[in-house]
Amino acid sequence: MQQQNRGADVGTDAAVLHGQVVEPALAYQSGFGNEFASEALPGALPQQQNSPQRAPYGLYAEQLSGTAFTAPRHLNRRTWLYRIRPAAQHSPFTLLPHAALQGTPSGAVPTSPDQLRWSPLDYPADDCPTDFIDGLMTMACNGSCDAQRGIAIYMYVANQSMQARFFYDADGELLIVPQEGGLSLHTELGVLAVQPGEIAVVPRGMRFRAVLAGARARGYVCENFGAALRLPELGPIGANGLANPRDFLAPVAAFENREGAFVLIAKFGNRLWTAPIGHSPLDVVAWHGNYTPYKYDLARFNVINSVSFDHPDPSIFTVLTAPSDSLGVSNLDFVIFPPRWMVAEHTFRPPWFHRNTMSEFMGLVHGVYDAKAEGFAPGGASLHNCMSGHGPDARTFAHASTADLAPVRLEATLAFMFETRYVLHPTAQALVSPRLQRDYAHCWQGLDKHFTGRP
Repeated sequence: MQQQNRGADVGTDAAVLHGQVVEPALAYQSGFGNEFASEALPGALPQQQNSPQRAPYGLYAEQLSGTAFTAPRHLNRRTWLYRIRPAAQHSPFTLLPHAALQGTPSGAVPTSPDQLRWSPLDYPADDCPTDFIDGLMTMACNGSCDAQRGIAIYMYVANQSMQARFFYDADGELLIVPQEGGLSLHTELGVLAVQPGEIAVVPRGMRFRAVLAGARARGYVCENFGAALRLPELGPIGANGLANPRDFLAPVAAFENREGAFVLIAKFGNRLWTAPIGHSPLDVVAWHGNYTPYKYDLARFNVINSVSFDHPDPSIFTVLTAPSDSLGVSNLDFVIFPPRWMVAEHTFRPPWFHRNTMSEFMGLVHGVYDAKAEGFAPGGASLHNCMSGHGPDARTFAHASTADLAPVRLEATLAFMFETRYVLHPTAQALVSPRLQRDYAHCWQGLDKHFTGRP
């Protein structure tokens, strides 16, 4: 499917004179993995060919490849950009220290099989300006960005927009889950406005800056080193259900035509690098292709659940998945636990007690998670690694074991999980953080012995 949309110029002469960017009226293109086409100025998008001898408006033609040229057609991802200056135009990079960012396991701290949980991160003080990049803190990671397998999980807090700084991640794609405060992601292909309850995915290599919608923002980021996220197979569910392709939104073309003393930050080889750049790199006037950033409203997820008995496996709540080299085993699954009806008969309805070959990192956007009556706060997180026992706390078990099993609507909740086949290694800073709940395991100590020796 191909769509073409007229975008907007967010870098007019007036904007340059005033030293600011004018944000266009937001518009989006609908569909997952579509062949999109968009231009911010009429006639800016070449017709019939990708690389004309002279591109319209004096633009440069540049291809951004998200897969190898020879990847199978159904997996091939690339976008052609028509921009004011090529991406190669910047000064040399130098290392940028970032004490809280670690993208792959260091091996410096042994990884314990203990269950772990963290309270929400504190916001920075008002006199400590912190943008999206400054505010990233690595919580856990696995695999290798060099080998393009595994993930890294971050939490972020910010009280300042990225104004003169731009960022791209060469190590992986970024799945961003706002928890409090919205973000406006100004990317090379256009603008995505993302609120809590929505997610955004920024592809590997895509340059962007994050603008706060309010005074501060907090949330989660999963960096996927492996194959790109995609929709899960539906199998016997059929042709429809879970996250429907039409509900994913890609931006329309919008560009910044401004010059100044800017900084381009790259994450490459598990380090941050910084380079001076004399212009905004968000200067793409037109583009076409299927390698795009996108957003998704989690409220549009079509929940599948039991209407007879038992609690199905949580894989039925998968929004996006990134496969590994083993069939049916994911490098990353993004799973949500949204509002839904609970109607199963003669069933313990909360998530059951579990040990998993996969490793599970959970977060909470709002509300209460139905397996934890207390202690798991919005903005917090938990980690249950490979084969670490977990499940409902004592209070939840006692209530659910005796509750009236009338149909119940689970409202005002949105928990999620990053699940991966590889063991997640918590970082040293996560293990010494004052936000770590060192008494987390106590939530299961109150589970009484009920064995009677009789049926």
